[in-house]
Amino acid sequence: MSDIIYPRSPRETMCGWAHLPRLIDKIRLHLAGKLHADYQENYGKGFDSQLLETAGLTLEELTTVVQNSITDGQVADWVANRVKKSDCEKRAHAEGMFNRPAPGDATGTARLAQRKEQAGIAHRDDIRFFVDLIDVDEKRR
Repeated sequence: MSDIIYPRSPRETMCGWAHLPRLIDKIRLHLAGKLHADYQENYGKGFDSQLLETAGLTLEELTTVVQNSITDGQVADWVANRVKKSDCEKRAHAEGMFNRPAPGDATGTARLAQRKEQAGIAHRDDIRFFVDLIDVDEKRR
């Protein structure tokens, strides 16, 4: 049996922000000392940092909010009151994340191929983006 507690899918949204529920899960796991080692190296980086930068937040700031909340609803209320981005900006963030690597991104495409190879799923043509790989790796697909 695995000792990994998987955070929610990066596809899940909260107050219009893709990846926010996943980041909240990662923060809660980190605070509880239960964020698996597989997530430690990239904690606050990659999609986490993309969300934070787009929303104009820092990891420390969001961590404090999560630490002082009991429910996701409390975090969502804080984000909705604090972050003033348009629905168009939120959609652009989600599309950029869901469609990575972008067409023509040779480096990203090679990295995805390498990750698929390492996971033993290089033959899976349905895994075209990093969010696909995350969902497969975390047993959602």
